[in-house]
Parts: sequence; C-alpha cells; structure tokens
Amino acid sequence: MAKPTHRFVCQSCGTVHPKWQGKCEGCGAWNTLAEEVVEARAPGPAKAAIGGRRVEFVPLKGQSSPPPRTRTGMAELDRVLGGGFVPGSVVLVGGDPGIGKSTILLQAAARVAEAGKRTLYVSGEEAIEQVRLRALRLGVAGAPLGLAAASSLRDIMTSLEEERDVGLVIMDSIQTVWLDSLDSAPGTVSQVRACAAELGRLAKSRGFALVLVGHVTKEGTLAGPRVLEHMVDATLYFEGDRGHQFRILRATKNRFGATDEIGVFEMTETGLAEVPNPSALFLAERRGNVSGSAVFAGLEGTRPVLVEVQALLSPSAGGSPRRQVVGWDSGRLAMLLAVLESRCRMTLGMNDVYLNIAGGLRINEPAADLAVAAALVSAATDRPCSPDTVYFGEVGLSGEIRQVAQTELRLREAAKLGFSAATLPRRVARGGRSLSAPEGLRLSETGHLADLVAPFAAGATRKPAAKEKAKPEPAEAEFD
Repeated sequence: MAKPTHRFVCQSCGTVHPKWQGKCEGCGAWNTLAEEVVEARAPGPAKAAIGGRRVEFVPLKGQSSPPPRTRTGMAELDRVLGGGFVPGSVVLVGGDPGIGKSTILLQAAARVAEAGKRTLYVSGEEAIEQVRLRALRLGVAGAPLGLAAASSLRDIMTSLEEERDVGLVIMDSIQTVWLDSLDSAPGTVSQVRACAAELGRLAKSRGFALVLVGHVTKEGTLAGPRVLEHMVDATLYFEGDRGHQFRILRATKNRFGATDEIGVFEMTETGLAEVPNPSALFLAERRGNVSGSAVFAGLEGTRPVLVEVQALLSPSAGGSPRRQVVGWDSGRLAMLLAVLESRCRMTLGMNDVYLNIAGGLRINEPAADLAVAAALVSAATDRPCSPDTVYFGEVGLSGEIRQVAQTELRLREAAKLGFSAATLPRRVARGGRSLSAPEGLRLSETGHLADLVAPFAAGATRKPAAKEKAKPEPAEAEFD
C-alpha cells in the first residue's frame, strides 16, 4: 500500500510546494504555506473513463428566457445581484471583519423567508443564540427562518438533501466548514476548495441559491481568491471603514448581472439601511467655499454618483515629500502631479500632498482625473472651485482631456442635485449625434489641463514654502 505524501500549499494562491519555505513562489506572499497530507495512489497505468453517458449537443441558435429571480426586498442588494438571487447560483460575499456581512445577509434571509421562500441560515462561527440576539437587534426575530450551527460538511450536506422546497441557503462562513476525508485544517485551500465545490454542486442539482461568506486576508483580498472566485457565479465585496457609517457592496463578478455595480448602505443601530440617493449623502457635509475641494460626477456600474474630492498641500519639512491617498489610486496621483508640473508649469514637488475621497467610497475610473486635478490646483493656489460645478474627464500624459462614457447620465445626476455648471472634456462629433444637456446646466468644455489651471493661476495667493523662508514673498505654488 502506498504511503501518504506531505505537501505544502499556499493559502493565498494555492501553489503547491514540495517543502516548506518562507516565501511562496507563486504569489510572493510570506508565511502562507500550510502542510497537507495527500493519499498516494497505487502504482499502475491510468485507465480511461468508460461507460459514461453521451452528452447531447444543441444548436446555439434558439430561444432563451431570463432566469427567474428571488428578490430580497432590499433594493440595493437586488441592484448589485442584477435583480435578485438566481435559483441554482452560488454567490461569494467577502469583506473585512465587522464590516456587516452577517448583518446584511441575515436581514436579506429574513425578508426572503417572510416572502414565503424556505430559507436556511447555517452558521459555523456563532451559536444559535448569538444569531437570535442579532436578529432581535435587527428587528427580524419573528421571521420564519431556519437556523443551524454546524461546521461538518457531511452533516450539512445530509441535512440539506433532506430539506424540500429550499429557496436560499446562507453558509457563514466557508472557512469554518471542514471535510473529514481531508487531513488539512479547516480554512486551508484544500478544505475551502472541496467544501465549496460540494456545496455548489448540491445547490445546482437541487435548484436553491447558495451564499458563501468568505474572510478577507490582511492584503484585502478574499482568502484563496484563485480557488473560489472561478467556482462561483457572483463575487461581492463589502467595502467601507468600520468607523464610517457608509458601507459599499460592490460586484466584481456576476454571471447574471452587470459587474462593478454597487449598493450603498448606512450602518445604524438596527442594522444596515438602504441609501437610495447616495450622492446627496456624500455631499451632505460639504462646504463649497473651501479651497482644495471639487465635486466629481462618477459612475459606478449603471448608477451615477457624485462625491467630493478633497486635496491638501502643505510645505514638506523633510527632503522626501509625502503622498497620502485615501479612496483613489496613488499611482494615478503621481501621474497627475507630474503632468501639472511638466505641462502646466506648476511647482508642487516640495509639498506634501494629501488626497481624500469623502464618504468612504473608492473611485476606480479614470474619469476622476479632472476632478482630482481641479482639487489639487485649488489647494495649490488657495482659490476655491465653484461650489455649483462638477468635474469629470480623463487626463492624458500630454495634458489633454479625454472623453469618458455616459456623459449624459452624469450631467442628469448633477442637475438633479442642483448643480448649475459642469466642466467636462471637449466634445467630438460622432455619427452626427449631439450631446443632450439638462436644462439650466451650463457646460464648460476643456481640451487641455492648462485651460483648467489658467483661471486659478490668474489670482493665485502666495504663501511661504519650507525651503524659501528667507525670501520675502515665496509661493507655495509657482507658475513660470
């Protein structure tokens, strides 16, 4: 009989190593290798599989109807899912500890159960009494929801196979489930992969929607992302600062809906409340007469969102200026600073630069370049941007302002919130179709970043910089 072999598997990417080492050769992560035991097969030639059923191939052309949906009663969650849970689908939900994953799923499960669907909530981390206490705090203790506290995959599978007419099953979390046929510890790549595959196979055969809760590593990614994300139908990330009231639910993969769709929630004493108009809340505490502030008309999936971009410049005391960014790409900030210095003749290199996207939202699209540039120029010259103006546009390395998608949708959102002007890229006629701007919204088309800087530079105020204290009138931002 063949002896079992030992191997070391990276818990971040799943790369297999013959011996332990500090650094993974696959992803470069440190101290992520865990030992696993593999049962060796008996020696002998591999036999081809025979006796299988013939697979029927059908023509591509044909009629197909949209998949049925199970709505959760939470409009923001349904938006991210593409309209609700699809029967037989597997959804992976990840986020930092304490961000609200269990809260929103318990709320959604209670509403689906109240709508008449058989819903089961399996907790591998908490006891049933703990789940009941949370349900009491959320005001859903009276929902006909089935609870269970289990972590053995065999027990969970046996229980689910005996259930009838199940519509939704929530597994919180997949890292706590273990299969006794594997010698590795719960939460390892082998256990997570095997348990998720078995649960997903059961969900598709029985036709119920399955939600798996996944932990997030210290790098901010789902544990074992290359193992789980290709096995599920949708991947949702819960974002936001635990000290901030807003939570962002973002879809990064969805086979039944749009990707990069977001849902906005507000953490309250009674759970997560939906935010139907996030733009109004993101701008609620904005002061329009402060330098270094600009409003960006962004787009998250199919939803237009207006957020405030804040920039602060201060003289650097040391020889290496700081670049601190919250909610945006630090590499893109470095590029914008280089374009402002090279193409617009601004001197910003000896200043510490702090950039913040107010409200806890993370912006990923290049259309925020123009709003960030406006905030930086406003902070450098100490001249406030117009409080009734929104900005959007992509900035190139030569300083040109490039067009972005869904211009009319951004403008309609700005007009709905009371803005009277918009600074946007210069329009290029395409197919004879003209831009339809909302009534009362004044458009300012900009072709180059220098056109944006010129009005600020005309009345720039001057402040002493750290390395020019001996000069009578040095400038924090100088223009050649």
